[in-house]
Amino acid sequence: MSVKKNFDVETNTPLSFWNLYGSMGRKLMATLMGILLVYGIVYLATLIRNNLRTHDVIGMADKMERTITVEGEAKVAVTPDIAITTMGMTAEAKTVSEAQQKNTDVMNTLLSRVKALGVDKKDAQTTNYSIFPLYDYQNGKQTIRSYQVSQSVTIKIRDLTKANDIIALAGEVGANNVSGLQFTVDDRDAYREKARQLALKKVAEKRLALAQTLGVRLQSIVSYNEYETSGEGKANYAYGGTFENVGSGAAPSIESGSTDIGMHVSVIFSVQ
Repeated sequence: MSVKKNFDVETNTPLSFWNLYGSMGRKLMATLMGILLVYGIVYLATLIRNNLRTHDVIGMADKMERTITVEGEAKVAVTPDIAITTMGMTAEAKTVSEAQQKNTDVMNTLLSRVKALGVDKKDAQTTNYSIFPLYDYQNGKQTIRSYQVSQSVTIKIRDLTKANDIIALAGEVGANNVSGLQFTVDDRDAYREKARQLALKKVAEKRLALAQTLGVRLQSIVSYNEYETSGEGKANYAYGGTFENVGSGAAPSIESGSTDIGMHVSVIFSVQ
């Protein structure tokens, strides 16, 4: 069995593995190096081009977008459907337990009477309960004189015909704190939406007038902002009464009056 060998044609000697394939490897390596060189040149040219573009805009201000802001505001008159007030008791005694007992007796009676007038339990919420020591100062010494216990509840009155009766309870049961009677609307969303639509109608009218007057076109909306401008209804005292009357058991005649729910809208348009 004979083994075929490759020979160098010039020297007629057998070629080794490296002699046979070395020239091919060198050609392949040269080709790869050429490809890498081309990629390197392209990459370097791209960097130079990008740097030149950056240099061209250095010191130039960004293009300002021309805009016009149009605002509108509208209010809807609403008759309040709920009243909110805060009622409470402050009691003082030599011991904490005694002060707490005085406070609890009055507040439990108050809440029981409020419930009897149709106020649901969820509409009477405790908003404060505190205990403080009261001090005397003699000869540079501090001694505890007594303790003060305060409790208050916020009451939501849904039946406004009962507002006078509920306020009068403070004097009847001995509650000595009544404040913050306020008339408002329980569900404001529908009224906000109505005020918003009226305000947007004003914006649309202003937009058309400005476009015609200035000779421009107000195109797409760049931004939109809104906020409520409403004020809560305040209590009206038919006979000029004040809450000072409550301590004697007499409550002023209270009328809910009316309140406004308003929306302010601001729209920025692009100018063309």
